[in-house]
Amino acid sequence: MEVKAISPRGYCYGVVNAIDVAKKARLENPDQDIYILGMIVHNKYLVSALDKYKIVTLDDTHTSRLDLIDQIDHGVVVLSAHGSDPKVKIKAQEKGLIVYDATCKDVTKTHHLVIDHLLEGYDVIYYGKENHPEAISVLALGNNIHLVTNQEDIDKLNISNDKIFITNQTTISYLDALKIFESVKTKYPQVIIADEVCDATRVRQQAILDLDQDIQAVYIVGDPKSNNSTKLAQLAKEKGKDAYLIETVNDIDTNQLKNYDYVGVSSGASTPTYLTNQVINYLKDFNKDNLDTYLKPDIQLDKII
Repeated sequence: MEVKAISPRGYCYGVVNAIDVAKKARLENPDQDIYILGMIVHNKYLVSALDKYKIVTLDDTHTSRLDLIDQIDHGVVVLSAHGSDPKVKIKAQEKGLIVYDATCKDVTKTHHLVIDHLLEGYDVIYYGKENHPEAISVLALGNNIHLVTNQEDIDKLNISNDKIFITNQTTISYLDALKIFESVKTKYPQVIIADEVCDATRVRQQAILDLDQDIQAVYIVGDPKSNNSTKLAQLAKEKGKDAYLIETVNDIDTNQLKNYDYVGVSSGASTPTYLTNQVINYLKDFNKDNLDTYLKPDIQLDKII
């Protein structure tokens, strides 16, 4: 089987930074309990790999990160790469907890843009995914922030303020963002637009859009909670490819592979290279005539980070 390893793929600098921050927290606090509020990045295998550093992830979709602080009485708190409600850090510090902030610098830049425009009297429209931690962190920055997730949300907007600013979640589809911006501009011609789709998201999406016509199927390695991973799979489908979002090599349907001679592999910005390489190597070695004896490799968490 011919396999196209699509570049770029895998960790962006924001994820690398988040991992480094978690490791630093452990190195500088060898005897302290360490907790991460929410998944540090959206990949459950990376989260599991942090167990060897005795770092505990507190993640509950029904509990806000502000309330999760109530579960911690001592030790170290690491804030995830997606950004946090500013009140989270304040509350943690007031409890005497040691705080490490792993927020991606691109998310921090978006926060600053939103805060600056709020202070200047603007209403802010934010295009993002509902209940995504990055969107939650932005919506916590002020009262005059309006989340839009689709055209229907735009139609419902009723903003009387002449000063309107729109920006977006960093991991959203840049093509979808352009459509949303254009629609908002049609409704509010005076709107100021700041496209904040991060470079890592943009170039990975563009690589999918530029795929060889001969590629029959695309495997995207990533966690289903990862917005940038799911968008890559969506774009591949829109390109007319058979597209599969898989977490590991074990999710590949061997019988499915009998239909393909040329496949592509990419991965989300929070996917460990180790997991993606397992998929690439498995597909390269795949033999249609030897299905019964071809075994998939074990996943070793100690090789994740």
